[in-house]
This record gives sequence, structure tokens and C-alpha cells, in this order.
Amino acid sequence: MSVAAFSGRIQAYVFAFVFALSGVFGPGEVRAEVTAFKQAVAEAAARDKDIAAFYKATGYEPIWTQTFGKDAQRRRALFRAMDEAQLHGLPAERFGAKALMAQLRAANSPRARGLAEVALSRAFLDLAQAMQTGALVPKRIDEGIVRKVPYRDRGSYLSTLVQSNPNGFFRALPPRTPEYARLLKAKLAYEKRLGAGGFGATVPSKSLKPGQSGAAVVALRDRLVRMGYLRRSASPSYDGALQEAVQRFQADHGLTTDGIAGAGTLAEINTSAEERLKAIIVALERERWVNSDRGKRHVLVNITDFSARIVDDGKVTFQTRSVVGANDSDRRTPEFSDVMEFMVINPTWNVPRSIATKEYLPMMQNNANAASHLELYDSRGRKVARSNINFANYTARSFPYAIKQPPSRRNALGLVKFMFPNKYNIYLHDTPAKNLFSRETRAYSHGCVRLNDPFDFAYALLAKQSRDPKGQFHRILDTGKETVVTLEKEVPVHIIYRTAFTDAKGKVHFRRDIYGRDAKIWRALAKEGVVLRASRG
Repeated sequence: MSVAAFSGRIQAYVFAFVFALSGVFGPGEVRAEVTAFKQAVAEAAARDKDIAAFYKATGYEPIWTQTFGKDAQRRRALFRAMDEAQLHGLPAERFGAKALMAQLRAANSPRARGLAEVALSRAFLDLAQAMQTGALVPKRIDEGIVRKVPYRDRGSYLSTLVQSNPNGFFRALPPRTPEYARLLKAKLAYEKRLGAGGFGATVPSKSLKPGQSGAAVVALRDRLVRMGYLRRSASPSYDGALQEAVQRFQADHGLTTDGIAGAGTLAEINTSAEERLKAIIVALERERWVNSDRGKRHVLVNITDFSARIVDDGKVTFQTRSVVGANDSDRRTPEFSDVMEFMVINPTWNVPRSIATKEYLPMMQNNANAASHLELYDSRGRKVARSNINFANYTARSFPYAIKQPPSRRNALGLVKFMFPNKYNIYLHDTPAKNLFSRETRAYSHGCVRLNDPFDFAYALLAKQSRDPKGQFHRILDTGKETVVTLEKEVPVHIIYRTAFTDAKGKVHFRRDIYGRDAKIWRALAKEGVVLRASRG
């Protein structure tokens, strides 16, 4: 329903209010009216401690249901925000605008108005929180989304509203980041794409390469034209222009930019506009989950993009490839934010117990000298010779030893790790397995994030506190000794998962949903009432 239609409906219940409050009653009757209204508010608010506390503090005075002044402004702003919720990819029907309209029209007694007053506040709180910090609770969607959402105190929404310009209040709720604004534009653009028929017919081929021609090549060309990667042409051949268009598409989708439309590339090209719009709507919800200050300087790790970046004042100042957790139940990289406090040069790898007992203990039970690069320590921190251990005597639960790998170039952590201590035991680090960084999909670790250029990453971090960051780093590295280097100013780290994101120019980039988390989020949003809309405007 349009804003204008909502505004028209609002007028329908005003006359009942005017009659009820027009002063035709005597003083005693007025007091009775007021008492009945306040009793109804107190009764209805009792089911919600935040709403109850607000109305108790304000003497159960109305903020929505008077027929004039600020109450009328708030009503109009609330219904307008409900109407516009779908623009943000929110489930507009969830907030119950139609039911509230009906309740207001029927509110021709003090008690009914009191109940309507609280119903409006309840809907307002649901809408305000959804607009600011998301319509879903992340931890209920997937166990790997362990992010702490920056929820605001619910009561503060009500107290702030009554002190604010209502329209300005609602405008300030969604994230004010450039990324959110660009995603909103992308959502509108893809709704127009749906209205224009999407991307057209899919490409009926398993693989295509330069030099080929025929119907499948024409279909590839036509689809890339509709996507905006190529100018329209009648050429039936896979020529240079088409190859360059494929390469641009590959770059925007995190694929190897070889210009060959292989199986992986064609799968992405054949992904529908509807699926891309879903990814954008999910990204909007995810952006609301991190609606707080991310730090003037921060580290941003996008799991699906296999990348790590340093961002200064909103600009990417360093970027490197990454390897993330494999798509196994106990190896997927979790999503959360924390603060990097220090780096360790020449680190010792303290093998996590899960890896020690699930992977190395069985190896050592078969061969006591297996994984000879690792050392074992007892509970008192004393190194224990393997010849003194009968590995067959232990189970994963009873195994009493800690396993460590001393500093070396062969160390699983490489030569440096970057620490933001957390209960998930996740950090960024170097690795001796450099070959993995050349792969298109890089989900191979036990959960930690491996960096392709860890030394350069270290230099960039140290540059804020050292005149010679590279020299300082290598002087410590050359000692071969494990050394902790504290960051003088801690750096926020945000590990995110975005299958749709934008660049500074507004172009949308898409990535594969490697853990299936975004699919779960979309299903939850759809269950709440979010729908895909096609626009012809």
C-alpha cells in the first residue's frame, strides 16, 4: 500500500477520537475517561517490560493516539516507515499496519484507545529494531554466525522518539554506511531487471571457449548483453570482445579471469536475477547486524571472497588473498568481530586439542614417530619423548599430552600470526602451504584465516607505530625466537560473510555461498514475509 493510501486511512479513525475527546463530558466523566485509558495502557503494557517501564515513567500519557500535534506526526511517520520497510528488504507485513489501522478505526472508547496505544508502541519497537539491527537473530540461523549484534536498549527507542522529529528519527535508524546505501541502489536496480525480464535465456552448454561459434555462444553473448557486460552484436562467434566480457564477469564474481566460460563460470552466468536479488537483500540484513562504528582503521575479512583487507578512513589501503575454513561442520570459519591486540613473530603452534586427538593421536597410534615435526608436553609443561609413551593406552578423551610445533619455516602457522584473542581460537596467520592461494576456491583450513602476504600485512600494521616497520619485523624474524609485538593501538577485526557486496563505484560483486549460510538467511527472511518484487519504474 502506498504512503498516500496509508495517510488517507489514518484520517478514518480521527473522527472517533475527536468525538470522544471533544469536551462534551463533565469533569468527572473526563477523569473517568483518562483513568480508563491509562488503566488500559498499563494492562496492555504489562506483557512487555520495556514498554511498561516507559509508560510508567511518563505517567501513562499517550504518544500515538491523540488526534493532533506530535502524536499525529508520529503516527504518520510510523505508518510511512512501515510502508517503506520493503524498500530495505524487510518483511513489511510483519509489522501489522493493516491490523493497526483497523484497531485504530474501531477505537471509540478510552479502553480501546489505550489498547491501540500500546499496540502501536509494540509495532514501533519491532520495526525500529528491525530497521536498525535486523529482522532476524543471527545465532538462530546458523551456528557459525556468532556475531554479537549491537542491539540498542528497546526502551531508548521510545524515549528518543518522543524527543525527536519523527521523520528524522526513522531516517536515522538504518545503517548510514556507504555500503548500505549502495546495496539499496543495487536492490532497486535488480528489481528493475526483474521487471524487464531478468537476464533472459540461460546458456545451454557445459563449457565454451574462444574460437567456438553456434547457438550456445549466441546465448552466452545475449545473456552478457542483458547483464551489461557487452554491447549488442549479431556475431555468432566467441571473439575477443566476448572473451573480454567473460573476463569482466569473472572478475566481478571472484572467478579465475581466463576468459573461458567453463563449468564454474557458466554456473554463475546462468544464476538468475532473482537469486542475485536474494543475495542483495541478505546483504542488507547482514549490514544491519553490524550497524555500529567499525573503527577508523579496521581489518575486514570476507569469508566468501577469500580476502583480507585493511581499511583506513573508509578506503582499502591493503588487500591480500586468504584461505578460510573448509566446508566441514567443525572447520567452517565463524563470523564475528573482535580486536587485534598483537602479532607473534616466529610463533609456536599449539595444536588445538580437537586436531590433536582427532588427527594426530590416531596417526601416532599407528606409528609412534608419525608427524615427527611435532613435540609432546605433559601437564607440567615438560617435553616428553615419544619412546616413553604408549599411544595405544589413550582415547581422545583420556589423551593427557599437549602437542606443539616449534617455530620454523615449516610451522603450520608460518612465520607470523595476528592475534585477536577469542573463545573460537580463530586468528590470521602465515602458512607454508602457498600453493592454495592460486586456487579459485580457497576453503581448506581448520577455521583460521591464512594470508597470502602476511609479511606485507605485518608491515602495514606496524607502519602506524614504527619508522621502519619492515626493518623492525625482519630484525625480530631473524632471531628465530618466538616474539610478541604489541600493537600500540588495537585494530578492530571483522570477519564477515557476504555473497553480495559493492565497490566504491557502486558496482555489485557476487560470490558463491560456500557454507550455505546465505541460503538459510533468505529462507528465514522469506518465512518472515520478505518477498522479491519486480519493478518497471
